[in-house]
Amino acid sequence: MEGAGKLVAVIGDEDTVTGFLLAGIGHRTAKNTNFLIVKRDTPVKAVEDAFFSFTARDDIGIILINQHVANTIRHKLKDYNQTIPTVLEIPSKEFPYDPEQDYIMQRVSMFLTGGFN
Repeated sequence: MEGAGKLVAVIGDEDTVTGFLLAGIGHRTAKNTNFLIVKRDTPVKAVEDAFFSFTARDDIGIILINQHVANTIRHKLKDYNQTIPTVLEIPSKEFPYDPEQDYIMQRVSMFLTGGFN
């Protein structure tokens, strides 16, 4: 996709994904979408598959994932080491953001301060 902009992908609860879709980030083709709505009964494998699908696509530049959803695939996120697409953990309405659970914030903290205070 040289010369074209990159998409933002979202993996999250219904409220979060709906908000981003209403903001205009949704993209749907006959083959795929750039979002996954995670409900209580969504299998962890489906979340992992969506994550791997988004990271393999060259048209996605950022993956936003609710932190509580990221916790279910934390073992996969810790192994992810690509710069693009960048993975950012975001809070949801029902689960506040905890920087101590965010692996990117953990790495930044290690480099800047030697750990969390």
